[in-house]
Amino acid sequence: MSWKLVWTRPALKDMKKLGQQEARRIREKVKLFAETGHGDVRRLTDIDPPEWRQRVGDWRVFITPEMRRKELHVTRVRKRDQAY
Repeated sequence: MSWKLVWTRPALKDMKKLGQQEARRIREKVKLFAETGHGDVRRLTDIDPPEWRQRVGDWRVFITPEMRRKELHVTRVRKRDQAY
């Protein structure tokens, strides 16, 4: 189940605000999910188009899947208390 990762501009901007270790950990977890499907990922309900949330410690990574192209668009990276 290999997906292509696409980082949006807002997500990249969010990542720049993080420390190197946190950013690396988030990139590794998102990459692992894209390659294997493993990770703490849930589909958010009542959102159209569908959006997924991946938990990485205190951080939430929001992902929009593009099924036809087999792409995962990382849209935002937020601290847990600011995510919802």
